[in-house]
Amino acid sequence: MDAAAITITPENFQTEVIERSNSLPIFVLFWADQVPPSVQAKNQLEALISQYAGKAALALSDVAQDQTLAQHLRVQGLPSIRVVHQGKIVEQVDGPADEAQLRNLLDVLTQSPTDMLKNQLDQIIASGDFETAVNLLQQAVQEEPSNQGFRVELADVLVQKGDLEDARTLLASIPEDTPERERPQHRLEFIEEAAAFDTIDNLQAQMQASAEDLEVKYQLAVQLVVAGHYEQSLELAMDILRSDREFRDDIGRLTMIRIFDVLGKGNPLVGQYRRKMFNFMH
Repeated sequence: MDAAAITITPENFQTEVIERSNSLPIFVLFWADQVPPSVQAKNQLEALISQYAGKAALALSDVAQDQTLAQHLRVQGLPSIRVVHQGKIVEQVDGPADEAQLRNLLDVLTQSPTDMLKNQLDQIIASGDFETAVNLLQQAVQEEPSNQGFRVELADVLVQKGDLEDARTLLASIPEDTPERERPQHRLEFIEEAAAFDTIDNLQAQMQASAEDLEVKYQLAVQLVVAGHYEQSLELAMDILRSDREFRDDIGRLTMIRIFDVLGKGNPLVGQYRRKMFNFMH
């Protein structure tokens, strides 16, 4: 049995489910060995919840041993799930559920307010509606002024919207050790740096004429980041890294790290090019 799972009884339900649910959601599964779909649900939930690193817990009620809790919570069949959070039942799933349904439920219940807002923002930003994104974040910051995660997201959207002065002012008020602060900071730095460089078309023409010119490669990499062509910019930075570690004090490697920060955690390009960089350097 997974360490996150505990067998519950009428005697320990108050402490192990109700009270414990004040700090994390508890998935209460009603099951029995004699009902194969419920055994499958038990195995599925144990595997899933273990992936959420203590952000949710599983409580098991074996109906074959004691039906008191099942009757109290009006369980009609097996498997049946009651999700308890903050002392209340917040979700109910009767019958078998697929992994996607359960994972979605876990995501919703275990995400921080910042994560939930970021998922909503990703869709808005993908549509190019930066004004709506800014308004949404300004409201979030007003409601939770001490939430630095909201302020980081607002700074990043302000940079993408082109409100650079507002972004600089906001970034100056965010502690430097705030998680992911580097994302808007580096995005802003790339834009400011690119303003002094030639256009992408002209730089590409220069690179064709002089393929070994590392300065041209670097300037083109910066312009490509600003244009959102991240993989091309990473390739150029990787070329600089391979060519000369001493050029601009290892600017190829440092540029790749800055691009990783702009892309954010979980982006597949980050994992792909971090491995390339590691393999080259070791």
